[in-house]
Amino acid sequence: MSNATLDGKSISSEDAYKQAAEILQAANFPLVAGLGADVAGAQAAILLAERLRGAFDHLASRDSLADLEVVRSAGIFVTTPNEARVRADLVLLVGPGLTGYWPAIFDRLALDKETVHGGKTKRRVLWVGAKRGEAKIEGVEVETIPATEAELPGVLAALRARVGGRPVALPPAAAKKLDAAAEALKSARFGVAVWAAAGLDSLMVEMLQGMITELNATTRFTGVPIGGRADATGVLQTSAWMTGFPPRTGFGRGYPEHDTWRFEASRLVESGEADAALWISAYDGEPPPWEAADIPLITLGPPGSAPKRGLFIAVGKPGENYDAVEFAQETSSMVLRRASAPAELPTVAEAIAAISAKFSEDLPC
Repeated sequence: MSNATLDGKSISSEDAYKQAAEILQAANFPLVAGLGADVAGAQAAILLAERLRGAFDHLASRDSLADLEVVRSAGIFVTTPNEARVRADLVLLVGPGLTGYWPAIFDRLALDKETVHGGKTKRRVLWVGAKRGEAKIEGVEVETIPATEAELPGVLAALRARVGGRPVALPPAAAKKLDAAAEALKSARFGVAVWAAAGLDSLMVEMLQGMITELNATTRFTGVPIGGRADATGVLQTSAWMTGFPPRTGFGRGYPEHDTWRFEASRLVESGEADAALWISAYDGEPPPWEAADIPLITLGPPGSAPKRGLFIAVGKPGENYDAVEFAQETSSMVLRRASAPAELPTVAEAIAAISAKFSEDLPC
C-alpha cells in the first residue's frame, strides 16, 4: 500500500510533499485542523499555521472548550486520578458513556478497593445518568440515579438544589432518592466527581462545579475530568504555552487571536473563508466532518485511512509506531509513550517538516 495518494491513486512521497506545499502556499487563508497528534506534531502544526497566517483547530475542541469555559468564568475544582484513587471515599460518576471515553476508568480509580489515606474505608459509588448496563462494575455496588440524555441536566440541577437544601418539584420516590444521594455527597470525607465534557456541555459542567463548590463549604470535594479524544488535552496545553490560547486560534493579522466561533474549523470551511485545509488525525484516521466540501484537502493519517479525494500522506500512530509525548489521562500529565509497534513511517512533525521544506523562498520563515 502506498504511503501517499492523490484522489485515491498512488504517488511518491516526494510528489505528495511538493503538492501539499503548493496547495498551502497558494491559499489565502489555510486551515490546519484535526490536530490529532502528539506534542511534537501539535507544535509543528501550530507553527505551520502561524507561518501561513492561517488558523488551527482540534477535532475535539468542543469537548476541551466546554471545561475551559467553566475555568474561565467560574473556576474549577480538579485533582488527579491517582489522588482520587487513594483518597476518595465517595465517587460520583456523571453522564453516560464514561467507559467509552476512558476504558481504564474503573481500574485506574480502583473503585473496588478501599481508600488508603484517612483510614481505610470501602468506597461508595453513585452514578447519575449511566447508560443501560454500564453501571455494572465487578466487585462494586453502584447506586444509580436514572436519567436519559435529555433528563440529565434537570436531574443534575435537582441534585445540586438538594445539596444546597433548596426545594425541588419531583415525585416523592424520585425526591427521596435525590435526598439520599445529596446526604451521601455531604457526608463524604473526600468526594470526587468524574465527568467527560464530550457527554455534557459547558452549562452542565458549570452546574456540577457549582455543586462541588457548595460541598467544599463543609467537606472536601473535587473532580476528575476526562479529556477529549485524539490527545485533545495535550494539544490544548501545547497551544496554550505556544500562543497563550487554546485551539480555534488564527494568525491572519500576524499574531495569535482566539475566537471559538470565528476559527471553528467546520464554519471556516462551510463559509468559504478557508481556501485550503491540512487535516491531521494520526491516532485513528478520523475524517473531517466536512470531507465532502469543495476545498483543497491534505490529510495526514495512519495507513489505510486515505480519503477518496484529495492528497493523503500516511504517518505513524503516536506512541505506537514512534515514541511520542502526549497527555495521559491516567496521571493527568504529559508522558513519554514508547513505540509499541515501531514502523517505518514519518511522524506528524516529520511530515509537516517535509512539506515546509518544499515551500518556495518567498514564503516567510
